[in-house]
Amino acid sequence: MSFTEIPILDLSLARSPDTKPQFLESLRHALLEVGFLYIENTGIEDELVRHVVEQGKAFFDLPVEAKLEIEMKNAPSFLGYSRLGNEITKFKTDWREQIDLSTNHPLRTPDEPLYRNLLAPNQWPDPGLLPHFRLVYEKYIIQMSDISMFFMSLVAEAIGLPPNAFDRFFDASQQHKLKIVKYPDLAELGVAVEGRTEAQGVGPHKDSMLTSYLLQATEHRGLQAQNTAGQWIDCPPIPGTLVVAMGQGLEALTQGVCASTTHRVLSPPPGAGSRYSIPFFQGVSYDATFDSMAVPEEVIALKAHSINKNGGRRDDVEFTFTKGKYKHLGEATLMNRIKSHPDVGEIWYPDLLKQIRLQQAEESANGDGIHGSPTPQILAEIPGHEVAAVEAH
Repeated sequence: MSFTEIPILDLSLARSPDTKPQFLESLRHALLEVGFLYIENTGIEDELVRHVVEQGKAFFDLPVEAKLEIEMKNAPSFLGYSRLGNEITKFKTDWREQIDLSTNHPLRTPDEPLYRNLLAPNQWPDPGLLPHFRLVYEKYIIQMSDISMFFMSLVAEAIGLPPNAFDRFFDASQQHKLKIVKYPDLAELGVAVEGRTEAQGVGPHKDSMLTSYLLQATEHRGLQAQNTAGQWIDCPPIPGTLVVAMGQGLEALTQGVCASTTHRVLSPPPGAGSRYSIPFFQGVSYDATFDSMAVPEEVIALKAHSINKNGGRRDDVEFTFTKGKYKHLGEATLMNRIKSHPDVGEIWYPDLLKQIRLQQAEESANGDGIHGSPTPQILAEIPGHEVAAVEAH
């Protein structure tokens, strides 16, 4: 039977030799059967979480002109502020406002590949308006980076690999990313009068890299994960937890054992106020090429058994890692970012955006669409067609 709720794992159990085996057993079950989970007792200080939420909300209260000073299209890095309705998932508008941040990196030099534009300094809001914002978020990104790397060592052990099995896919100064997202309610969007009960905060998608960690900053429901029967399962906010999602990169590397679960966000109902969320996305080296890892055969067999007993795997989003389309992960990531943010593409990558639009037109003419998600065999790099691998919660 397909999952009907999201498991909650106590991360503190993984830090003790006495309770770690119990944690790994629970994690293996979550990886094989769900692909989505909560973690509690993460080790992040409650005071820091409170400041992260306060500063995140305060950002959206800034005057419009102050936010536009750090608009994403100001730079080729896809870091910065995005206006409401300025991002696209599965050819539909996502009704959210957001700012993208990452670990700081120097600007790309002319001799480096174009995809290294993705590594760059952040665009920070005016410190005169938000004097504590940068300090709070730099500290949070550092702590989340440590948690994500620790968690990946646990994923490796849970599926029978050495704890350092994934280390070769990370840079010494690995970039990780974070978004602060505001989802206005339907009344704020002006659609409540039309009798609509749902709107796309962000459409059905799979995260693109290895793992992501969502801090649900308000009590609103809206996040939903899709089980193998195609049903949408609520992931309500639980104080003191982070929601962990497995990405398509992890699914490809582990030969489908660690499935990337499709998820979406519905806009809050009229009068509920805005939903705020702060997802952290674990990065992978943009220079990486994705070769499958030697996952033990008995673990692969367990995954196959799980899929079979659930009657197969129905999915609203195609698995979009296809072998051989790009040489490096960075090339594929750059193309996906241009698809999601065509306003940035028009300024900084017009030739690549033209190429994408021609390809989309051909697919539309040929009637290509989403028909489900096969279990991957030995798959490699990221996509090329529909924007189903994105960064959002």
